[in-house]
Amino acid sequence: MGKDRNIVHQYFKKQMADFTLLVKVNPLHLKAMEITLYPARDPVMREIDVDENIVEDLKADGFAEASPIEFNLYLSGLIR
Repeated sequence: MGKDRNIVHQYFKKQMADFTLLVKVNPLHLKAMEITLYPARDPVMREIDVDENIVEDLKADGFAEASPIEFNLYLSGLIR
């Protein structure tokens, strides 16, 4: 079993003019995965370290809560 098995991740999304950002937050280990979606390019993924205020920061920056299914479909490459 993976170490993230019992962690409830939080997912966020923000639509920008030229791209969309999807973020998965691991609130226990203060890590996040960000997927940047562009209309005519492959998604760009990166892992980032975050602080304990990440959820409040994302909401203050206009991110809305998002679907874990959407995030994981992009992460797995099933949709582009």
